[in-house]
Amino acid sequence: MLDVILPFLHSLSGPPAYALLFALLFACGTGAPINEDILLLAAAALTLQGVFDPIPLIVVSWFGLIAGDAVTFALGHRYGARMLRKPWAARIVPPARLESLQGTMLRYGPAYIFVVRFLPGIRTMLFFAAGSLKTRYRHFFVYDGLAAAIELPLLVYGVRYIGGRWQEITGWVKGSGTVLTIALVVALVAAFIYSRMRRAKPAKPAP
Repeated sequence: MLDVILPFLHSLSGPPAYALLFALLFACGTGAPINEDILLLAAAALTLQGVFDPIPLIVVSWFGLIAGDAVTFALGHRYGARMLRKPWAARIVPPARLESLQGTMLRYGPAYIFVVRFLPGIRTMLFFAAGSLKTRYRHFFVYDGLAAAIELPLLVYGVRYIGGRWQEITGWVKGSGTVLTIALVVALVAAFIYSRMRRAKPAKPAP
């Protein structure tokens, strides 16, 4: 699906591009079969080509991510396991996994929602599980919102730092699993911090 979406997104500019990105990220949060991480990497790379500006991209992406996550959380909060009796809902969170996911959330508490934002592939199920445990809405918005506010700037400026290699990295993420994707996020964060430290370091005086 992304093979069709990304060229179309590249062809847009201004409000239509931001609107489409918001809709796609919202869909990701509600369980659509779209790789959220590749989409964000590609969107960040499009700041190098003038399709997006970094700050508006971060803001729009933040709202798109939180809105989609909030829908899944709210469904879990309101309907819980009862909803999973419906076949279409069971595709989002298989009933057999809900108990295990609930156990994870109970073990680590509401703060685990912060970690969930950095766990590709299982975000939707874990947000649903958190909602089904009647986690407070304010905890959800604080932890998920804070994690996204950290993730997005580091991702956007990390991709801008590595420049033209974004396509190579996007292809690598597409074939990787959760652990490798997390490693990529850590690498981008490290690259961003390193670049900032180098720029902040005062130049040595000439002899």
